[in-house]
Amino acid sequence: MKTKFILFVRYFLVLLFVYAAVSKLVVFDEFKVQLTQSPLLSAYAGSIAYMVLLIELSISLLLVLEKTKLLALYLSYGLMVAFSIYIYLILNYSDFIPCSCGGVLEKLGWNEHLWFNITVCIFTLLAIYFLDTKAKSFYFFSVLLTLISVLIVILLFVSSEHIIKKQNPFIRRYLPHGVAEKDTLDLNVNTFYFSGYYKDKVYLGNTRSPLRFISVDSLLQREDYLIKIDSTQFKYTYLRLKTAYPYFYLADGSIPIVYKGQLNTTQKTKQTEVFSFQQAYFNDFIPIDSTSVAIKGQSSQDYKNVLGVINSKNTPSVSLFPELLQSDSDGVFDSDGAFSYSQSKENLIYSYYYKNKYFITDKNLVLLKRQNTIDTTKTALITATELASGERKMTTPVSAINKKVVVKNNLLFIVSNSLGQNESKAIWKQASIVDIYDFKKDSYIASFYIYHLGKEKLKDLIVTDHYLYGLFDQKLIRYRLAKSLTDKFD
Repeated sequence: MKTKFILFVRYFLVLLFVYAAVSKLVVFDEFKVQLTQSPLLSAYAGSIAYMVLLIELSISLLLVLEKTKLLALYLSYGLMVAFSIYIYLILNYSDFIPCSCGGVLEKLGWNEHLWFNITVCIFTLLAIYFLDTKAKSFYFFSVLLTLISVLIVILLFVSSEHIIKKQNPFIRRYLPHGVAEKDTLDLNVNTFYFSGYYKDKVYLGNTRSPLRFISVDSLLQREDYLIKIDSTQFKYTYLRLKTAYPYFYLADGSIPIVYKGQLNTTQKTKQTEVFSFQQAYFNDFIPIDSTSVAIKGQSSQDYKNVLGVINSKNTPSVSLFPELLQSDSDGVFDSDGAFSYSQSKENLIYSYYYKNKYFITDKNLVLLKRQNTIDTTKTALITATELASGERKMTTPVSAINKKVVVKNNLLFIVSNSLGQNESKAIWKQASIVDIYDFKKDSYIASFYIYHLGKEKLKDLIVTDHYLYGLFDQKLIRYRLAKSLTDKFD
């Protein structure tokens, strides 16, 4: 009876390991990608993919041979313990739980998979007990293999987490259900852009009609508003709306002028007052609070980008901080980027378009930290030429690697334009990739896809308390954020 049981366990393990190995070999590239997206072993996906195959096939061979059957059973036990600990860590210590797709047990969920592995461990241990005639060696090697397997997986987990979050070699970890599409609103025109949010209500400005804006709540109910300004004699070229509840700001840096109004009124026509006039030229701005806005402009002397603050309480009201932007070459294109401001953290984040860097300041633009994304583009690969007027023009077209950046509390959402390791170019035809960072902890969290709406790609996005809103041509899509993401909000 014992002999038959041992034989059954041996050949069951052979069948299990060989089938698992062959299944991985048939879709080996997909298997490597799945390991890359593992929340525990992402950093070692390439090595582990080959190692697991080699171990499974080697143990299978040893199980068939009579002389090595005891050794093979011990190794099988150690491997199954390692697999079990891996699943236990995913269920209890992972930032998110991936889908349990692929492999020999593709129909099982993670909990069922864990119980299957534990059962196999018990059966294997019983087979070893019946086969190993020395009780001391059985207890010694069983305990030793258990400890070694547990320690190896835990060490891989800890070191992989450190590498992915702090020293990432551009390996993305995808959330299987980062966002779920909920509802669609037809805006009828394609000239809207996000200007801000309050709770789960978003505000959208209109490039074609800059004195009109709309709000859309979590039920996708739309309200239209009109902005009234006193100064209509100016030749406005780039009026843009930004909101920081309960205020909104309408500005054109080419005049330059900034208007300020209140959102928390019942009137559909919003009155404004002049917040700033002809104090500093700028090409981008973002509200900080009721008395200050941050601006990005160009130096009148060398045309290099410079950041500053307009504060209505200060005299003079404009403060410039030329030391904030770091340049690799021309000081214009290589330092170009976008603002984000976290109201809850009172931090301004400036993300460069063409390199893997961003920095964080306080509300007064005092530098706090410089940090990197997981992209490996450390310097902006840009060539530019200077015109007779002193203005600089880019001579080599370069795509921005950080296409769009938004912030919500402590999390930074970056729409990336770069492929990571083990990623297929085919995905660019289907979706936009959003990378998530915790800028307070200087760590990468995960990534997710936002799929195109037919032929229309994501052109703008904003994140609120519970939702992500995306703009696709004339359509506004509301997505629900996964709990694994909202739990990260600090």
